[in-house]
Amino acid sequence: MFAVTCTSTDPDNPLAGLTLGERPEPEVPGGWAVVTVKATALNHHDLWTLRGVGIRQDRLPIVLGCDAAGVDEDGNEVIVHSVIGTPVQGDETLDPKRSLLSESHDGTFAERVVVPRANLVPKPAGLSFEEAACLPTAWLTAYRMLFEKSGLEPGSTVLVQGAGGGVATALIALGRAGGYRVWATSRSEDKRARALELGADQVFAPGARLPERVGAVMETVGQATWDHSLKSLRPGGRIVVSGATSGAVPPADLNRVFFLQLSVVGSTMGTRDQLGRLATFLVQTGVRPIVDRVLPLDRAQEGFAALEHGEVFGKVVFTPPTGR
Repeated sequence: MFAVTCTSTDPDNPLAGLTLGERPEPEVPGGWAVVTVKATALNHHDLWTLRGVGIRQDRLPIVLGCDAAGVDEDGNEVIVHSVIGTPVQGDETLDPKRSLLSESHDGTFAERVVVPRANLVPKPAGLSFEEAACLPTAWLTAYRMLFEKSGLEPGSTVLVQGAGGGVATALIALGRAGGYRVWATSRSEDKRARALELGADQVFAPGARLPERVGAVMETVGQATWDHSLKSLRPGGRIVVSGATSGAVPPADLNRVFFLQLSVVGSTMGTRDQLGRLATFLVQTGVRPIVDRVLPLDRAQEGFAALEHGEVFGKVVFTPPTGR
């Protein structure tokens, strides 16, 4: 089968280890299912793998990709939940031995992927395969950040740092549909304009003084925006952090944290049940993922290059390779 694999890692030139070509058909352990991939979405996680972050060298080569929608052996249209783990208190993301597809097991950038049968979520007929493929990582992460971790009721104001990325665009769209007042930042004037079109109420340049302090900040950028995130919170406010693409060790500013009684809450992915509810939420509200571009899998390098250079608004989606 055709697949996109990580064959080597390089922190400075990640695309050097990106290999496109034939791979053996996957073996199917007991209790696992084969999914014929109809669409799969690109995440920063895939670039981090190519840089050598979160992957053991003895696992190489490994098929990349966390997200997929497709058809199982029985002809059911499904969405693949990418967290492989045993639920702890009903939450598989709390399993200390959990992994994502493409970390310990081959991922979704292939014509077929093998996953635990329990990880299959029915795909609603109202979602296309391309739309459904965007949900398991970026959109599920945003869903949990906003509706579980923020601690805010609809009508509250949230700030989304770094509009343009997959999680950030999902936060804007979900927040608007959920009744939140959403503000967003971006270095790019074009991305700020597109965030307004997506549903943001106001947009700002990074570090800009806000009209008022907010109840929560949705943080995926990390070091570059951390100071602004802390200063943007009202007393008792909360930062929900699910990523740190610009660096993971910003100054903590503990005086501000304790004096204003701020909270910093980590959020990682979401559960299978939340993925199912997210899909239902989209059907009920009419919200759909923002797809930046759709490419056949044999042109995956174009999508990786666009993501690496920050030339993406929303999600890059791959479909089966040309002629297959």
